[in-house]
Amino acid sequence: MPIPIFDSRDLRCKSPFGAVKAGETVSFTLFPPPGTLGAELLVFPADQWDSPRRIPFSPALSEGRPAWQGSFVPQEPALLFYRFELSTEDGSFRLLPDGQNQGILAQEGDALWQLTVYDGAMSTPAPLQKGVLYQIFPDRFCSSGSTKENVPADRKFHGDWLEFPQYLPDPDGEYRNNDYYGGDLKGIREKLSYLSSLGVTALYLNPVFEAHSNHRYNTADYTKIDPMLGTQEDFSLLCQEAKALGMAVFLDGVFSHTGSDSIYFNREGRYGEGGAYRDPQSPYREWYRFRQDGSYQSWWNFDSLPEVEEENPSYQAFILDVVERWLGLGASGFRLDVADELPDSFLDRLRERVKAVSPEAALLGEVWEDASNKVSYGQRRRYLLGRQLDSVMNYPFQSAILNFVRFGGGEGLLQGILTVLEHYPAPVIRGLMNTLSTHDTPRAISLLAGVNPEGHDRVWQANHHFLSLEEYAAGKRRLCLASAIQYTLPGIPCLYYGDEAGLSGLKDPFNRTTYPWGLEDTGLLAHYRRLGQLRRHPALAENGSFVPLFASREGCAYLRQAGEHRVILSVNRGSVPLAIPLPAQLRDGCELFAGPAGKELPGESFQILATPEEH
Repeated sequence: MPIPIFDSRDLRCKSPFGAVKAGETVSFTLFPPPGTLGAELLVFPADQWDSPRRIPFSPALSEGRPAWQGSFVPQEPALLFYRFELSTEDGSFRLLPDGQNQGILAQEGDALWQLTVYDGAMSTPAPLQKGVLYQIFPDRFCSSGSTKENVPADRKFHGDWLEFPQYLPDPDGEYRNNDYYGGDLKGIREKLSYLSSLGVTALYLNPVFEAHSNHRYNTADYTKIDPMLGTQEDFSLLCQEAKALGMAVFLDGVFSHTGSDSIYFNREGRYGEGGAYRDPQSPYREWYRFRQDGSYQSWWNFDSLPEVEEENPSYQAFILDVVERWLGLGASGFRLDVADELPDSFLDRLRERVKAVSPEAALLGEVWEDASNKVSYGQRRRYLLGRQLDSVMNYPFQSAILNFVRFGGGEGLLQGILTVLEHYPAPVIRGLMNTLSTHDTPRAISLLAGVNPEGHDRVWQANHHFLSLEEYAAGKRRLCLASAIQYTLPGIPCLYYGDEAGLSGLKDPFNRTTYPWGLEDTGLLAHYRRLGQLRRHPALAENGSFVPLFASREGCAYLRQAGEHRVILSVNRGSVPLAIPLPAQLRDGCELFAGPAGKELPGESFQILATPEEH
């Protein structure tokens, strides 16, 4: 392979690859054209663009060619950016990234490479290091049929588990999300053996605390399990039985707002005459942002979701105790809802408390963009530097996979993957939540079948919820391709309940229908069980290296390797056969794990080769 002037992803040019630990030496080698008289590295701390650190390079010989080399040691966790300046016989030039990762010479320009420097003490919590994470929307997964006690009378119950969810507003035009199917914690316990058959090693539960909507993102009482789901004892039993099967349980932490219908705010009066809205002397009053006219600040202007002051000492102390309580009852960590809206001081203290309970307890953040360089509300965030989040929901991978499988572009897929791998610390990468569907996004099978909900209202989405036989067959083929990629990338695949059974659906509430027990697509189930087995392979379980092997418009291939253990995935998303060249030395010693044999892949198919393992 020809050596570029500089390539941030080529170990001949930069070592080590990607993010580095504080105190670790970062070495650079440039291969500029003849006539170069000098070179230096310019390092910019994030958002300090006028005062770079300048590091002179020295001439050297590398790879049999004249080169310029230099290094530096970042001492503290920080987000850094860099470029180079060269002096030549023809004048001075900047060496800038070309939009991907290679360097180009220019006389002006502000493009920079990113270097993430993280705390060397950072590690990946054990429950995130291997296996499969399974996301459950509790009301819709499984109902035990047990009698529920103390359930508020204003909740509406579906008489049929397979009935369509309520999607039209109430007569007054409000969407109250108060229709329930009765899924509960005991129901989840009853399906633990099923989850184990999928290779699941951790559960992520959407909110389970008392709240007056089926999604429960409008918390009413952080100290209680919602009565529709069961009791505190049910929760502890779920954690105990899951642990016995090698599964951790993660909870959804909704800490940027509460419900207006809550013991803390109590606008609706369900909890007597107390609460911040009704009583100016309430101990909860200072938690909220009231205006002089009596109105209050709410999350995205939904008045049923009043925002809290996360930096309020009373609120912080309360939430820290809540987190410790549920960790003590068996939870293995929290996924933090809208992490962008939680201030640094809150995240700092939350991490301290969580790690004080257990160093292996995890904090995962909902961040939709590149979390390593995120700016939210005008502030540069430091989620991934080692002192806040352990990892994040990996929406960049989700977008890259679905776009490739639906529209093509193998090079774009691999570049998107490499960007995340280059920017994120290794401990964060090992715990990335790699998902194709979530409660906030349409079901992957619907998108891959070609159903686009953008610009359409709920009535249209309801009419397009059930796929035609032709659409379903296309969506299923493509979902198999997408999930093969999902399950073989660095991180941990996060399977949204029902994707493995063939559930379709567009936006909320259509992506939250009930699991179709007894009506599953058995072919898809077998596919996901096979992928779950693959996750035990050392190349994936040990989060081995990621090496791109091939990319075209219709296909791609890459290698995952840990020591002598290898997994190779090849994908053809096109409609005609595609020959994917793989180096013979990589294929040697591998056996066919899944897909058709041979070097040529049929249309819309994938192939997995792996070194044989005793599992």
